[in-house]
Amino acid sequence: MSNQLQDYNPSGVGEINGNLLGLPFDYESANLIVFGIPWEVTVSYGAGTANGPQRVLDASTQLDLFDFDHPDGWKQGIFMAEIPQDILEKNIYYRALAAKIIERLGQGKPLTETPDLTPVLREINQAGQQVNEWLFAQCQEAMNKGKRVAIIGGDHSSPLGCFQALAAKYTDFGILHIDAHADLRDAYEEFEFSHASIMFNAMKLPQISRLVQVGLRDICHDEVEMIDQSHGRIVAYYDPAIKQKLYSGMTWIDLCQEIISHLPENVYISFDVDGLDPKLCSSTGTPVPGGLELEQAFCLFRELVKSGRKIIGFDVCEVGDAEWDGNVGARIVYKLANLMDLSQQQPTA
Repeated sequence: MSNQLQDYNPSGVGEINGNLLGLPFDYESANLIVFGIPWEVTVSYGAGTANGPQRVLDASTQLDLFDFDHPDGWKQGIFMAEIPQDILEKNIYYRALAAKIIERLGQGKPLTETPDLTPVLREINQAGQQVNEWLFAQCQEAMNKGKRVAIIGGDHSSPLGCFQALAAKYTDFGILHIDAHADLRDAYEEFEFSHASIMFNAMKLPQISRLVQVGLRDICHDEVEMIDQSHGRIVAYYDPAIKQKLYSGMTWIDLCQEIISHLPENVYISFDVDGLDPKLCSSTGTPVPGGLELEQAFCLFRELVKSGRKIIGFDVCEVGDAEWDGNVGARIVYKLANLMDLSQQQPTA
């Protein structure tokens, strides 16, 4: 590996070697381990995000490696673990079962009606728990070896095991959440680990002291009530309110600094690509008009790093099964990897 790195030309053609960006690192030599989770069992609208990790991997070799924020960021060592095919196969199986439950509920009928679907629901929830446990073990093993971790989904239920692993290491951290949806539903459509329940489940971890959500624009009454009654533990920046402030003359930089002021020293970034304008990832599972431009999101992350806070992990979820979505997703992953590396290099604020 050392000889490969010595001979590596970052300006050369991206090598299709099975690794993210075609970089010449393996698990042992990399400082950042990226796990792809091909899981979208509970998606309630468009399917395809289970193929997101592969789409990002495939697109990544087309990226040039010079990053204006961190030109030599690739040198940190980035390695994407092999996408687990057994999880993908289970996803296909359980997705078909989940569709029956979603259809039954959509008809306004109880799951106990013949045929009784409650055993199917239990099986799906158990399968989701197994994925969480697998990811928890993988992340904990990597962190115990001094490595950083990142997740590529899959739907937004994917990173829960990573949250849990970080909670075992850090006594206090925050989540900066980019999304069109709050994902604060309690077992949406009866699924304990629904993509729409990821932040509800995250809030069960006392180590997560603050959740700051940016770009929300498709939200239910119960979620708004949960935010309003969280005593400041959840801070929401709704997309219409963001736009109104910008239209009224507030600068995005000032708003970014306000958003960041709510976060503790250690921050995890959870990036659902439907937080962006849908033109950027139109094949995402639940696109919503409005949202952020890509550079707006990157600007927010830069201000986070400039504030002296540490990025301790990240996920990029809901990348659709399309070439363009993979292209955008790969750029987000690389940018976050480099900004995380920068944040870890600076002295504590």
